[in-house]
Amino acid sequence: MLRYRGDNVFDPSKSTARFPDFAVTTYREGSSRSSVGDAPARNQTTIPIGENMTEIDPNAPVLVTGGSGYLASWIVRYLLEDGRTVRATVRDPRKPKGLEHLHTLAEQHPGRLTLHPADLLDEGSFTEAMAGCELVIHTASPFLMGKLDDPREQLIRPALEGTRNVLNSVNRTDSVKRVVLTSSVVAIYGDNIDMRGRECFTDADWNTTSTDSHQEYSYSKTVAERQAWAMCAAQDRWDLVTVHPGLVFGPSLTTSSASGTMTTIGHFTDGSMTFGAPALEMGVVDVRDAARTHIAAGFTPTAHGRYIATSGTVSLLDMGRILRGAFGRRRTFPTRELPKVLVKIGAPAVGMTRKYVELNVGWPLRFDNSRTRAELDLDFIPPEKTIVDHFQQMIDDGLASVS
Repeated sequence: MLRYRGDNVFDPSKSTARFPDFAVTTYREGSSRSSVGDAPARNQTTIPIGENMTEIDPNAPVLVTGGSGYLASWIVRYLLEDGRTVRATVRDPRKPKGLEHLHTLAEQHPGRLTLHPADLLDEGSFTEAMAGCELVIHTASPFLMGKLDDPREQLIRPALEGTRNVLNSVNRTDSVKRVVLTSSVVAIYGDNIDMRGRECFTDADWNTTSTDSHQEYSYSKTVAERQAWAMCAAQDRWDLVTVHPGLVFGPSLTTSSASGTMTTIGHFTDGSMTFGAPALEMGVVDVRDAARTHIAAGFTPTAHGRYIATSGTVSLLDMGRILRGAFGRRRTFPTRELPKVLVKIGAPAVGMTRKYVELNVGWPLRFDNSRTRAELDLDFIPPEKTIVDHFQQMIDDGLASVS
């Protein structure tokens, strides 16, 4: 049985490394808060300690943005199964394809799920659906990997302006008490090499190395989260909790979601790793656990700050071993790791930069999820089950062959 690298081994007394150019400032609930400019500074972000309790009325509707997405769909489903009323925003509720799973959920839970049009770049489009909600779960943000034509327009602008637009609507909606924002572990670190000299990353760490030309997705998540904390600090009616999933795997409620996760798992079907895999490690989490983390963050009165949602760290070779153990030997499941020099030579052909390879391939990665497990009372599905369940659904959906 594969022994994956768990995330609950952190000893704070042994970790001394911190990014030198970034400081996290905390304040106590109820204290005075300095005004914050429209864009968060790169070297300082205010995160509340959160001594107050935020009670969410279980009968009030919950707004979930990006409701048709891979993760959001599970959040919607679990909220409905928990007896909540849900308003889900989508770009076009009338579109004929891609929303079938949400219509099915609406039929299964009569009167408790409604779909509302909203767009990340359309200022004010979330306000109507938000009216009367005490909890807003903001998941909507593009997740694209590989070479992009225009990262600013495809990733950074939608993430940053979308967060600003949603929170502007929150500021105009007096009923809202809490916002749960889907951030990412990539807002905690930029490249695997950033862990050099430390035990693991914690929720106190921030990504200070990604830019709009290197690790653009990571940069988009970081600036969006910083914007959210800045807007939270500038008022005192609602609080903010952020959830930081690793790479999300596991069964999908729809085949219509386009996600970077699908790009990663697709390498185990397209033959791109027939001769070996890069020595690349990543934090992972089951989509079902990521959804439950968001809901717990919303409804746990004492929840505050940033919560890492990872079940462990696996490499591409680990994933190949997991899949081989469950589905037998296939040429698409790697059995060895490639020398880094070969990965670097071939990087441009598979949408990676040589800089990315240098800073990530061959470097270990670890996260401390202990605060998430303790404060939100969560256990995580092991990576083995998550990866097997994900690939099995790909087979069931005809996206991967049976043998």
